[in-house]
Amino acid sequence: MMQNTTPLVSIITVNYNESEVTLALLASLQKLSYTHVEVIVVDNASPKDCPEVLKETYPEINLIRSEKNLGFAGGNNLGVKAAKGEYLLFINNDTIVPENFLEPLLQTLQNDPGIGMVSPKIKFHWNQELIQYAGYTAMNTWTIRNSSIGYRAKDDGSYDLPRETASIHGAAMMVPRQVVERVGMMTEIYFLYYEEHDWAAKIKKAGYKIFYQPQSYILHKESISTGKSSPLKTYYISRNRLVYARRNFKPLHLGVSLLFQCFISIPKNTLSYLVKRQFQHLKAFWKAIFWNLTHHQIIHQ
Repeated sequence: MMQNTTPLVSIITVNYNESEVTLALLASLQKLSYTHVEVIVVDNASPKDCPEVLKETYPEINLIRSEKNLGFAGGNNLGVKAAKGEYLLFINNDTIVPENFLEPLLQTLQNDPGIGMVSPKIKFHWNQELIQYAGYTAMNTWTIRNSSIGYRAKDDGSYDLPRETASIHGAAMMVPRQVVERVGMMTEIYFLYYEEHDWAAKIKKAGYKIFYQPQSYILHKESISTGKSSPLKTYYISRNRLVYARRNFKPLHLGVSLLFQCFISIPKNTLSYLVKRQFQHLKAFWKAIFWNLTHHQIIHQ
């Protein structure tokens, strides 16, 4: 059977109090050279926004109003349930895409069924000459951190080789529907941060590769919803770093990581917040630690 070269791509984005930001993304999507798409915008119960303006400005989109804030994974999962496409593109609303953005991602997945996820090169919106993401290093089993390859490097062609990578970037990731049907959607336990790494780990365990495709790129405004440095961000990153390890590390690696956290990372972060007098961040950090101490079984949902 001949493969359909122009399959429907469902583009899913989540809005939370950022209709003006989302409108800019939608304006760039209007110019895509690949036109066999549907655009789904999930409003995550925005309390200080009027998302109806999205539908009024772009009546062709599917605007879904969630009754409550479901977080990053939950909002995107709500979009998946409404999507009809053979391929699903998850993209942050604080991004801008060029017109030829979709084709390289789609061709990557079509040419190799063994690839389960693909992300483009991601560059900073505030300086388009600088890279934010050109793939990820593997998750360190001591620190439970990974590093974005090429971060803040000049986009001089050094990161233009398509290749397999350790993890995906949640700001823009394309996944075939058949992979989602086999592996399942993103787990919603995280709410914010680390959920894409968890999903990538699950997809890799199912035998698929994670790919970086620099022939496509986006511009990312970064952390508009949570702020580049906020107690909310501190809480979820600190909480979910441990959740990720508990869900994905083998027992030996988990034991080593928890020892590192207890005797090095937690004391170091606590002292740092105290010295800087960042007491709201300190409170958020310790709230994250106690959450993990009091939630034992829920992380496996």
